[in-house]
Amino acid sequence: MSEFVEVKTPDLSGAALDWAVAKAEGVAVSVRAPTPPLLGAAWLSIGDMGCTFHPSTDWRCGGPLIEKYKLDIGAPLENKNGPWNAATEWGHPLGYKGCTPLIAACRAIVASVLGEAVSVPKELV
Repeated sequence: MSEFVEVKTPDLSGAALDWAVAKAEGVAVSVRAPTPPLLGAAWLSIGDMGCTFHPSTDWRCGGPLIEKYKLDIGAPLENKNGPWNAATEWGHPLGYKGCTPLIAACRAIVASVLGEAVSVPKELV
């Protein structure tokens, strides 16, 4: 059994963010130990087939969620470096930020379903 730690939703990233999205979606995922050549990076798999789940970096996983949750995605200002923003009409009025549209969207989804803080497996943080 994994130990869990609480992470604020705006601070979620990588596998911890993907895990939280899976929980928000009701998708059963398992944490796989790092293996060569990915030593140091745990990953998530769905079911027995070992299919990976990375909605924060894979448009095939995360893209449909933007439509499902009817997220409003805002790009950084023109000619300015800055974060992307994603918001739901029922969520945080300023939305959730991320360095990519998928990261911002995943944070908005997690916040709208699971709240402002989430307990995630320690090995994913």
